[in-house]
Amino acid sequence: MTDRQDMTTPGAKSDGMMSPDVAARRVAASIGGRRQRERRFKSYGLIAIGIALAFLVILFASIFSKGIPGFFQHYVTLEVTLDRAKLDPAGDLSLQSLYDGDARGAIRAALYEATGASGRSGRKAAGKIISQGAEQRLRKAVIDDPSILGTTQSMVFAVDDDVDSFLRGFISRDTPEADRRINDKMIGYIDQLVADNRIEYAFSDYLIFGSASRNAEMAGIFGAFVGSMLTLSVCLVLAFPLGVATAVYLEEFAPKNRLTEIIEININNLAAVPSVVFGILGLAIFIGIFGMPRSIPLIGGVVLALMTLPTIIISSRAAIRAVPPSIRDAALGVGASRMQTMLHHVVPLAMPGMLTGTIIGMAQALGETAPLLMIGMVAFIVDVPGSVTDPGTVLPVQIFMWADFAERMFVQKTSAAIIVLLAFLISMNAAAIFIRKKLERRW
Repeated sequence: MTDRQDMTTPGAKSDGMMSPDVAARRVAASIGGRRQRERRFKSYGLIAIGIALAFLVILFASIFSKGIPGFFQHYVTLEVTLDRAKLDPAGDLSLQSLYDGDARGAIRAALYEATGASGRSGRKAAGKIISQGAEQRLRKAVIDDPSILGTTQSMVFAVDDDVDSFLRGFISRDTPEADRRINDKMIGYIDQLVADNRIEYAFSDYLIFGSASRNAEMAGIFGAFVGSMLTLSVCLVLAFPLGVATAVYLEEFAPKNRLTEIIEININNLAAVPSVVFGILGLAIFIGIFGMPRSIPLIGGVVLALMTLPTIIISSRAAIRAVPPSIRDAALGVGASRMQTMLHHVVPLAMPGMLTGTIIGMAQALGETAPLLMIGMVAFIVDVPGSVTDPGTVLPVQIFMWADFAERMFVQKTSAAIIVLLAFLISMNAAAIFIRKKLERRW
């Protein structure tokens, strides 16, 4: 026995158990390996976040580098003689009389004088410098202030989109004349206007206050913005009360049986249905069966409400479940009915979460394009909608349409419109966060 014990390994026990020193070394090695794997996993996460942020920075840099110039354009200042007899032949300052007047002639006369254009070819070249919307701007100035008739006024007009592209450097004067969209005479007149400080690079009022137009320099987002607001108003009026009422019933009053389980499963599934399916539904039912007109905010709002309902219901149910059961028990304990408990205690306390889900759902609806394309809101509509039954379009569809146009100026205006849309989306999400922080209570 003595010899056998002497032959055992130093530090080991005869009954096969590990010595404390060996166990400690193995535990230390295991802990070191786990920590190394944790650090490696953390590094992978940081790398993933860094890649995502890099792509986000690239995306925003691309949008802003193209979009910021879209908020500006070139204007030319001319001294226009506002002859009353030519501009208002009927003498009653009516819209019809102003349209019958020769606003174009007054503007071009001022342009010819500023450039010194003469001859048929020279005047034709000079006339292409000014945007086609110049006449409308002059008529609006007369309507706003009739006292300017009979005087000479310094007026500012947008230049044509080709001229604007030339001034931005997208069209090179070194390119052969046959391959340029502006000829040498136009370039000479433009150089003269620039030398006389008549052309300026200023904020584009057309982008903010203009509507749909085939001319890039006149195109704006005002009509699409109004259409978006009308469409979202219909969506909110329909989706919020229906979503909250459905969530309250399913969470507090509905019996837990097979039918309610099927309803809950379908609500969760509808939240993952592609948005274009809701557009097909609106096309088939509201337009195909009920014969409602296409491209109106009313149908767009109903379709977006159907798409947003699952999000509002799910978020509202989660907010109701987050209310502590003690609130219900206390209300019921002092004699309140289940309806009173729900309306006076549970719903007010759950309202921050409900509003947050609703705003997030509305922000999602604001950026949707596919369902609205299906119901015809891609139509080219110049007029600004005055009600939910007037034809209109929305910002995402306007961006989609501009992205298809070939003119270079539409590229910048598309990016500028995307910036406006992103600003509204970020504002709505910020409002959701503010409301949640302002109204929520911690238990």
